[in-house]
Amino acid sequence: MRFSLLATAALAAPVMGEVYFKEQFNDEGWKDRWTVSTKWKSKSEMGEWKLTAGEWYGDEKDTGIKTSTDARFYGLSAAMSKPFNSSEKKDLVIQYSVKNEQKIDCGGAYIKLLGGGSSFDSAKFGGDTPYSVMFGPDICGSSNKRTHVIMRYKPKDENVLIRKDVPCESDVHSHLYTLVIRPDNTFEVFVDNKSVRSGSIEEEFDMLPEKEIKDPDVSKPDDWVDQREIEDPDHKKPEGYDDIPAEIPDPEAAKPDDWDDEEDGEWEPPMVDNPDWEPWEPKMIPNPDYKGPWEHPMIANPEYAPDDKLYAVCDEGCTHVGFELWQVKSGTLFDDIIVTDSLEEAQKFAEETFFKKKDGERAAYDEKEKKEEEARKAASADEDDDDDEDDEDIFGDEF
Repeated sequence: MRFSLLATAALAAPVMGEVYFKEQFNDEGWKDRWTVSTKWKSKSEMGEWKLTAGEWYGDEKDTGIKTSTDARFYGLSAAMSKPFNSSEKKDLVIQYSVKNEQKIDCGGAYIKLLGGGSSFDSAKFGGDTPYSVMFGPDICGSSNKRTHVIMRYKPKDENVLIRKDVPCESDVHSHLYTLVIRPDNTFEVFVDNKSVRSGSIEEEFDMLPEKEIKDPDVSKPDDWVDQREIEDPDHKKPEGYDDIPAEIPDPEAAKPDDWDDEEDGEWEPPMVDNPDWEPWEPKMIPNPDYKGPWEHPMIANPEYAPDDKLYAVCDEGCTHVGFELWQVKSGTLFDDIIVTDSLEEAQKFAEETFFKKKDGERAAYDEKEKKEEEARKAASADEDDDDDEDDEDIFGDEF
C-alpha cells in the first residue's frame, strides 16, 4: 500500500472543494435530518439506530449512530444539502468512518449514493431502491471480507462491481473509507488515508465489452498437433507381461472348517498382490510433430466503443445518501460522513474528526482490555481460593 500524493498534499494545499453533504451525528437533531426506512420491511425485521460514542472512545461528546439489534435490517437515508451532478466534470469523493465494536462476523457496513431528488421515497428506501454508488466494507465469515465498490452504468442499466476485491478492515477499531471517482475515468480507494486500490474504471469494471474477441471465422486446424509427448514406439512390454495377473489367490488361505458349500456357496480364497507382477508404463518421448499450444487469433470487437463518461454515475444528479444493511451481529458505529468534489476537502475533514480522535479511541480500548484482563485474573484467583477452602473442609478432620 502507499500514501496518495494528493492526500498527503492536502495538509499543505488550500482547500477549495464544495461540500454536498456532511454529517457528524453529534446531536439528537440527526433524527430530523435522517429518515428511517419504515416502509421497507416489517417493524419486527428492522433494527434500531442508537446515538452513542461507543463502548470506548477518545471523546464521549463525539458520537455516531450504531446498529443495536442482532439479525435485523437497517435502513436510513438523508437528503444532501446540494445535488451532485457528473455533468460538471468534478471529482466525486465519498468518505465516512466505520467501527465494528462487535467483532463482526457477518454484516454490511457500506453506504449508498442515490438520486431521485424530490421524488425519492425515504420511507421505502431499501435493497431494491436504485442507486448510483455503493461503497464500503461487507464481511461474512473469515474468507468473505471486501470493500464494495459498485458503480451504476446507465447504458447497461446495471450496477457494476469492481472486478478484483478491495480489502477491508475487520477489527474493532474505527477505520476511514474514502472513494474518489474522477472525470478522467479513474478511481481510487483509501482506507485510513492509505491508497489500497486505484486505476482505470474501464479496466477494473466490466462496463464495456472487451476490446478484442476471438475470430469467429477461425478454428483450430484438424492437423494441429498439440500433444507434447508420445509413447516411445521402441519401448515394448516385456514378453508375457499381459499373462501375469496383478493379483493371485492367497496361497496361505484355507477354507474355514465350518464353511458349508450348500449354504455358503463355493469357497474362494481371498486375493493378494502378485509378487511376480510389476507395473509397466510406456516410456514417453518428445513428439516430433508437436507445434505447441494453438492460440485463437483475436480481432477487434465490433461491439466495443469507448465511453469517456464511465465516471458519470450521477449524470441525472445524486441527491441522497443512505445505509441499507443486514447485520447478523449488531454493533457497527458510523460517523463523519462527507460527500464533496475535493479529496483535499475530505482529508481536511478527516483531520478534524477521524484522525483527531483515533489515538484516544485506541488508548481507551487498550485500557478497557487491560481492566477486563485484570478482572479475569482476579476472578480466576478467587475460584482457586474457593477450591482450596473446599479441600480443607473435606480433609480437615482426617489429618
